[in-house]
Amino acid sequence: MRIKVKIAEKPRKKLEIQTPFIRLDSALKLSSAVSTGGQAKFVIQEGDVKVNREVCLQRGKKLRPGDVFEFEKIEYEVVSCM
Repeated sequence: MRIKVKIAEKPRKKLEIQTPFIRLDSALKLSSAVSTGGQAKFVIQEGDVKVNREVCLQRGKKLRPGDVFEFEKIEYEVVSCM
């Protein structure tokens, strides 16, 4: 007997930028994942944010189109609208 299991995919939202890159803390604020820069700094330092599936502790990490960051089980894909 086979059991079929469906793995739930994480919701993914697109974050459009008009510049070549965006810093991780700014991306968290722009995507409304956090409300303040202080909160962004805290969640990054606590290791609650992943960039391209790896925990990232760098607040100033540059994200470019194609990068994906994750916070609270929601993925955000950085896309260019230039």
